[in-house]
Amino acid sequence: MTEPDHRFGSTGERVLQQRHGTEERAAAFYDRQVHPYLTSAMSEFIARMSMVFLSTADSRGSCDASFRAGPPGFVQVLSDRTLAYPEYRGNGVMASAGNITENPHVGMLFMDFARDHIGLHVNGTAALHPDDWVRRWYPDLPVDPAPGRRPELWVHVTVDEAYIHCSKHIPHLEPAARPRDPESTRPRDQRYFTEPLVPSHR
Repeated sequence: MTEPDHRFGSTGERVLQQRHGTEERAAAFYDRQVHPYLTSAMSEFIARMSMVFLSTADSRGSCDASFRAGPPGFVQVLSDRTLAYPEYRGNGVMASAGNITENPHVGMLFMDFARDHIGLHVNGTAALHPDDWVRRWYPDLPVDPAPGRRPELWVHVTVDEAYIHCSKHIPHLEPAARPRDPESTRPRDQRYFTEPLVPSHR
């Protein structure tokens, strides 16, 4: 029987593996698929990705799931153990970045919906740095092509583990230009999920 690699996975994972009889299968997965660094194939994969799903949690464990997108390779592979991506001005809430200040553990999921139908998990430890600081360390970082658009911060991620998300159930999605419908009755973003204000009765 393959001995489990306790560098990877949580205590909860191992308890459930034992309960459901999947210890050997899980040990084989940890041994073959999970790495404490980015392989060359993983680095090449990230370099062509234009989106990533991001998970963070605050110090109490309250979670937030978010999404980042940009030109292919907007998440920069700085080495086989480090990544960085820019944080731009958004709605001002700064939910993901705020969580990182309390709890640096992040989960990133890169998905290829169009070509190879495969995914890559990267779990790591994040830190926030101003744009000018990061460019001193990494002067070859790309500059945003939009005039005057600069990152508020860079999120610098030290890789703890990276592993495959298998192709089963990944849908095929074709990139396409966003349609423009001048007659659309779609609400503006700020009102899309809001409800009409109801006057309070005292």
